[in-house]
Amino acid sequence: MNTLWTFVVDHRNQLITDSYLHVSAVVQAIVIATVVAVLIGTAVHRSPWGSALSTAVASIILTVPSFALLGILVPILGLGVRPTITALVLYALLPILRNTIVGLSGLDPAVADAARGVGMNRLRVLARIELPLAWPSILAGMRISTQMIMGILAMAAYAKGPGLGNLIFSGLARLGSPTAVPQALTGTVLIIVLALLLDGVLVLVGRFTTARGIRD
Repeated sequence: MNTLWTFVVDHRNQLITDSYLHVSAVVQAIVIATVVAVLIGTAVHRSPWGSALSTAVASIILTVPSFALLGILVPILGLGVRPTITALVLYALLPILRNTIVGLSGLDPAVADAARGVGMNRLRVLARIELPLAWPSILAGMRISTQMIMGILAMAAYAKGPGLGNLIFSGLARLGSPTAVPQALTGTVLIIVLALLLDGVLVLVGRFTTARGIRD
């Protein structure tokens, strides 16, 4: 325990930087994945065939091992941030896409009919009625994806990606040295802590962005 604490104190600047880069990469990926998934979900949610196809494709992507996906992306995008963010976005799509489709498909058609009856066009109905009502479901998908890619990002050290994975891989590569286990353990614990904190932030976002009638 003393060795672990000593490592944290001696490397606190590196740990802060790596933690920031880890959270930053996850947030960027979630934002991009949410935009893409919501656009696809709104386009296909009225079509059973389109919904099934889009979720099937996203499911297939999710089954690809992270090392294999990074191995495919690196020759195309090079090392570093670009293949890392691309991989995270692809992995984050399924929960958000599926929840978007479920959220929009579960709305009462009478609500949209009433909105159109007072002169709202299709785009306004979607933006002002349907998406706000489906938002809790979409946010739930975002929370699932966030927790998932927080761990997947650690594998991005393989592609020289940012974040705490580099700390873990470096520690594992130096097993036998006095700081190897504290280094790997610190990176692992930080990922867990950051995942919980980020989930808490998304819960607060939900509280402030969901209409009181829907939330209650």
